[in-house]
Amino acid sequence: MEEADMTEFKATIGGKPAHVGADFAVLNPATGKEVGRAPNMGGAELDAAVSVAKAAFASWSAQEDAALQAACAAVTAKIEEHAGELAEIITLEQGKPLNGLGSRWEVGGAVAWAGYTTGLSLPARVLQDNEQGRVELTRKPLGVVGSITPWNFPVMIAVWHILPALRTGNTVVVKPSPHTPLSTLRLVEIMNEVLPPGVVNVVTGDDRAFNLGAAMSAHPDISKIVFTGSCATGQRVMRSAADTMKRLTLELGGNDAGIVLPDADPAAIAEGLFWGAFINNGQTCAAMKRLYVHDSIHDAVCAALVAYARGIEVGDGMEEASILGPIQNRMQFDKVSQLVTDAKGRGKVLLGGEPGEGLFFPPTIIAGLRNGDALVDEEQFGPALPIIRYSDVEEAIRLANDSPNGLGGSVWSSDIAAAKAVAGRLACGSVWINKHGAIQPNVPFGGVKASGIGVEFAEEGLAEYTDIQVVFA
Repeated sequence: MEEADMTEFKATIGGKPAHVGADFAVLNPATGKEVGRAPNMGGAELDAAVSVAKAAFASWSAQEDAALQAACAAVTAKIEEHAGELAEIITLEQGKPLNGLGSRWEVGGAVAWAGYTTGLSLPARVLQDNEQGRVELTRKPLGVVGSITPWNFPVMIAVWHILPALRTGNTVVVKPSPHTPLSTLRLVEIMNEVLPPGVVNVVTGDDRAFNLGAAMSAHPDISKIVFTGSCATGQRVMRSAADTMKRLTLELGGNDAGIVLPDADPAAIAEGLFWGAFINNGQTCAAMKRLYVHDSIHDAVCAALVAYARGIEVGDGMEEASILGPIQNRMQFDKVSQLVTDAKGRGKVLLGGEPGEGLFFPPTIIAGLRNGDALVDEEQFGPALPIIRYSDVEEAIRLANDSPNGLGGSVWSSDIAAAKAVAGRLACGSVWINKHGAIQPNVPFGGVKASGIGVEFAEEGLAEYTDIQVVFA
């Protein structure tokens, strides 16, 4: 798909294209050129989408479990059928490369997650069956689910939100980020080829004149909000959802710490460290955002990591040779630039440190920093990794836990038992050993502290789209 082929994208409401008078431009972060236009929708369109979703819920929620599973399988097949098209749209609007851990990988992950979720079920549980009576626990769908997705993984995260909602008999209104709406518009259009009208709907807007996300969080006919994004926005979602007592799943920001123990092999872990920190150009909630390295191997780890990073090709995502792309938008670019500028005055730049052309920023590694420095304390969400030297493991654990966030963490060691002992003391929802951020569809994922509420994935994540009903007989 060439940029010249990208024109106007339609929103789907009630199984049909929604006609809206206004639209807004979506830019390619690699070139600054317009790649398409998305509908600029407001309250009337949101109300229409919620209304048709609420109407569709009556028949959709009444489907037998096998029928819901078959529908989800059909959706999964449709996504896979259009994988190449979706990947190109993602690259054009998000900036990540087609290759490597880029847009093709993202769509492949979306297909895998959709397929795994399709196979899940939440059968009734018998809690008691004796002379006193029979007690069964069943799970019932909630109603209309509002999905608010970010710009870093627009298709995969939409699938994370939508498929479990469908599998449990809910209907959906999804709102993508105004930075990356095009792939979600097309995704929902594709889903509607095999779903009844109104089951999945999409609204888009530039959030300037009207904030769709805020309106969704307060909407009386939306029963649940699932949101992936920043802590600050998640807090606003939680506040605005309170009046209607919405169910919430909030996967919020992380400032994940990695701890390298003194027995680690620097050469063996360099590649894993790099991708733990720089996957999707660091624009990943569960990426490693700060790295604590023992004094005895600090210099060797830095040298091995820098050597690996020097071989990473940064460029336009549509070029097959590119491994990393640009930062997705100007606001995030400016934040990364400011944090790096501050860190350069406090530590030692081992690699990168200077912005490139446009929104390109090279992989940047800065040593000699400490807790209290902005690049360590704040989630940079970009291609800049601070390295902090430590001399005592107890100190490293304390420093790693000294954060309001608690999404993920990692421990790097040649001694798995020692690594597990440290992992158990980290205050975060997921801990990896000798890798970072390796989430799976069969494993619950969520944060503690300010990094969110609830979990996604596996049976535990599926259950969050339901209410419990207990039947006494």
